[in-house]
Amino acid sequence: MIIYHHGVPKPLPYLISVLCYLFDAQGRALLLRRGRPPNRGLYSPVGGKLKQADGESPTDCALREIREETGLVLTAGDLHLTGIVSEHGYEDQAHWLMFLYEVIAPVSVEPGQIDEGRLEWHDPASIDRLPIPQTDRQIIWPLFWKFRKKHFMVHINCQGGTMRWSLQQPVSEVSTGVIG
Repeated sequence: MIIYHHGVPKPLPYLISVLCYLFDAQGRALLLRRGRPPNRGLYSPVGGKLKQADGESPTDCALREIREETGLVLTAGDLHLTGIVSEHGYEDQAHWLMFLYEVIAPVSVEPGQIDEGRLEWHDPASIDRLPIPQTDRQIIWPLFWKFRKKHFMVHINCQGGTMRWSLQQPVSEVSTGVIG
């Protein structure tokens, strides 16, 4: 739903966040069943919003979110920037710029309840059966697996209930799609 003010669409805020993909020695993915908006009740990787007022970098945000949500203290050298995702008009509430990091080595984290929700380990083959955001299911997770240990950049237009997306990096593999 687009909010109008005097017949003109209200500008949406642009939010910056990180998603952090962590795996254990068995190859299971650590996911958070979110207890808060956005995406309350849905599963997503560990992550959160960048502290823009503090001038926080995306990498520092990833390290902070991993520490806050899992207790792991990592360094920038433990991370690989796998993807950058821009979402135009997500749920007609905001534009998002997301940095997707993967922790390079397997980790050990106890599942359980945290402030943000519930941490759980999941086999990658079962992720499609979990309640996850549609952009994750149809675009972000498939691109993550395709470009794991590499890099990709995608833009997703979420307005109007149809997801239109374009892979903007790597340039040698330009592709687009419409879902919905």
